[in-house]
Amino acid sequence: MLQLQAIREDKEKIIAALAKRNIEALPLLDKVLQLDENRRAVQARLDNTLAESNKLSKEIGILYKSGKAPEANALKERTGNLKEDSKVLQDELTATAQELQNLLYQIPNVPHSSVPAGSTEEDNEEVFKEGEIPVLVENALPHWELAKKYDIIDFELGVKIAGAGFPVYKGKGAKLQRALINYFLDKNTAAGYTEMQVPHLVNETSGYGTGQLPDKEGQMYHVGADDLYLIPTAEVPVTNIFRDEIVAESDLPFRFTAYTPCFRREAGSYGAHVRGLNRLHQFDKVELVRVEHPDKSYEALDGMVEHVKGILRELKLPYRILRLCGGDLGFTAALTFDFEVFSTAQDRWLEISSVSNFEAFQSNRLKLRFRDGNGKNQLAHTLNGSSLALPRVLAGILENYQTENGIEIPEVLRPYTGFDRID
Repeated sequence: MLQLQAIREDKEKIIAALAKRNIEALPLLDKVLQLDENRRAVQARLDNTLAESNKLSKEIGILYKSGKAPEANALKERTGNLKEDSKVLQDELTATAQELQNLLYQIPNVPHSSVPAGSTEEDNEEVFKEGEIPVLVENALPHWELAKKYDIIDFELGVKIAGAGFPVYKGKGAKLQRALINYFLDKNTAAGYTEMQVPHLVNETSGYGTGQLPDKEGQMYHVGADDLYLIPTAEVPVTNIFRDEIVAESDLPFRFTAYTPCFRREAGSYGAHVRGLNRLHQFDKVELVRVEHPDKSYEALDGMVEHVKGILRELKLPYRILRLCGGDLGFTAALTFDFEVFSTAQDRWLEISSVSNFEAFQSNRLKLRFRDGNGKNQLAHTLNGSSLALPRVLAGILENYQTENGIEIPEVLRPYTGFDRID
């Protein structure tokens, strides 16, 4: 959530930056500022009314003690009117503040200066590419056909149990999935991230804290009876650890990693590009979350990018990194780098990770602050990244490592799988 002070002081700058997202922000920001002005005016009237009421209450007490009951009774009528006025003003203040808050929830984060303008993923900027695209055997298969051939993932069984987008991993497929999770967690903890196990459901306040709510795109699964939400990523529960917290500056940074299943409705997703593991309603992911000093958050972002690079180098998968344009940037992000693995069998790039700096956008919602050396509370910066989302990594391994005699296992995963080939 944008800070009101920033909107007041840098309105034109914010308007220009949000134009990268193809948003005409002037009417929205003007309405925010008008509501804020109204809120402050009502607050001032309420404060004056309460102050006058308190003053009269003291005078009434003095008059009664002095035996001046008639004068005291006359003032009591005035304090009664003031109490009614204060109730009306409090209701108006609450309504105005809620309207202002709801409006602020609709405004996305301001893109970083390096974010290119653009409307769609076609306008994203490739900033890095590495790895040799393998030459596959003749009649190479996409991963959904390999899964069936080697009986390692059953998509039809998942449809029977839950519906489309809920695959069942079997045998060596399940072991490979578990191997990837353990490998990712071990890499992350070796790099200084603390492993966490967190709830897979969150309350509404947590959803608002990290920006998943209000859910304008209908992606969240809602458990209505309990008013809880299935998490779309471990980012939500992990980052909410710090909601309403004031941490010491000396304790920064905080670095966490967590494995969770993730749940996304993926409303409106259909077509050949979502076949197999390409897009699921339930999938596994290992996440990185960082809480940083504002002066060091972009250095931290670079470090996260390098960390994910190292994982993909060890897996020996061809990949590239994209800097997302304004039109493709997530609602809460100031800057995002997407990692994509090349699927040789599908002849297309598959997104496997997003690494983002949210700056103070989430922290302002969460009220996540640190106390600086001068004793002043400041908003921290939050970052997160996938390391990695498993379905498309698994798809890339199955397709790029297929041979005439089965599917080889990347060497770095063999200590985790206990086998070096699926056949």
